[in-house]
Amino acid sequence: MELQNLSNGNYHHDAAGPLEGGIPPEEERFLPHKSDGPSPQFTDFEGKTSFGMSVFNLSNAIMGSGVLGLSYAMSNTGIVLFLILLTCIACLSCYSVHLLLRSAGVVGIRAYEQLGLRAFGHPGKIAAAIIITLHNIGAMSSYLFIVKSELPLVIQAFLGQTSSSGEWYMNGNYLIVIVSICIILPLALMKHLGYLGYTSGFSISCMVFFLSAVIYKKFNIACPLEVFGNHSVSAVLLDDTCNAKYFTMNQETAYTIPILAFAFVCHPEVLPIYTELSNPTKRRMQNIGNVSILGMFTMYFFTAIFGYLTFFGNTEAELLHTYSKVDPLDTLILCVRLAVLVAVTLTVPVVLFPIRRALLQLLFPGRPFHWVRHIAIAFCLLCIVNLLVILVPNIRDIFGITGATTAPSLIFILPGLFYIRIIPTDHEPMNSRPKIQAACFTALGFIFMTMSLTFISIDWTSGEQRNHGGH
Repeated sequence: MELQNLSNGNYHHDAAGPLEGGIPPEEERFLPHKSDGPSPQFTDFEGKTSFGMSVFNLSNAIMGSGVLGLSYAMSNTGIVLFLILLTCIACLSCYSVHLLLRSAGVVGIRAYEQLGLRAFGHPGKIAAAIIITLHNIGAMSSYLFIVKSELPLVIQAFLGQTSSSGEWYMNGNYLIVIVSICIILPLALMKHLGYLGYTSGFSISCMVFFLSAVIYKKFNIACPLEVFGNHSVSAVLLDDTCNAKYFTMNQETAYTIPILAFAFVCHPEVLPIYTELSNPTKRRMQNIGNVSILGMFTMYFFTAIFGYLTFFGNTEAELLHTYSKVDPLDTLILCVRLAVLVAVTLTVPVVLFPIRRALLQLLFPGRPFHWVRHIAIAFCLLCIVNLLVILVPNIRDIFGITGATTAPSLIFILPGLFYIRIIPTDHEPMNSRPKIQAACFTALGFIFMTMSLTFISIDWTSGEQRNHGGH
């Protein structure tokens, strides 16, 4: 019987009584019958975040730099196959959120790491914390890498320069430190994730502007492309490159499946957002997940199709680079680049919150909120990410492995395993349809992981360097 969270973010006891088999002391704090003593840190305040702000935060967590590579993915699958894959993965992501919320509701726990503790003991808690930390550090690094590479070009274009002057404000390493200190760190120091709903809303507005520009450019750029400078499009390829394909299969097609799957990773943020939700219920949080995923599904599809129908076979792995080939000084595309930079910068604090929560659950379990820990962890995380982005010349391969393992774990494997282990067998036997579905879902995650690692191994052994966009 699922225990619903009632008013003030606290769980109240239900007629079902405690779960069988006893409760370890560390877990006991999170269950409904324990009302005395200090509240755990993720329910030590009344949830006040509205439905709309929660949608903004979760949508911002879903939306990543990978949106820039979706047109390229469509060019390697065709319109119909891309839509089928995108629909299937969006539905699977909604189902994954359902498994997480169902598991959380049964045992009265709304922290990813504590679900791991409940399902597999301390190894499960440690594994969940490590996976969340590695995945989100990888995501933060990818966002700051975009800032490092794109912001100097934007400043250069605003100054009307065609090449870098070598000034310090053209150096990406200096710029990411400045952005981290002046923008990301203050936002990361917010006490609650719900406060970032406003910046998340602005970040999404920037991406809506990006989508609007992509749609506008579709009707202003002719195919074949009139490439800026001395380059030209070969006339032999015109018939092929200016026709839309509905189904296509090539060497790159297999890569699009994990790219699309990872485009919906938001699961480390689901439970923190659930914790801070006003009037929190499983149905309300599931609706937030469904609305967020549907919104990002719509944005992903329209961005992909209008970008693809603009460039067809000439679509590059990073969509903005394709526009720059046509006119590197285009004012609208320059504004779009700036909007994308703002969007990814404002996403970093949202991604940082689950890492800090994971580290607090791992290193300081049961401790009340303390500003020194709160600030120190955020500062240290930003220092680590900045050092990675500055010192590692090619961060793609390092986080390729972690992304290929952590993303399937967060979307498919852990939610399925949590559900199987946490839902009592007297309520749902292992041969019941929900448990079988969860087992198949977990198996699908291992398939994705194996496939992604195989593609990375092929890249390494063949010596090819491809850029397909990140989460």
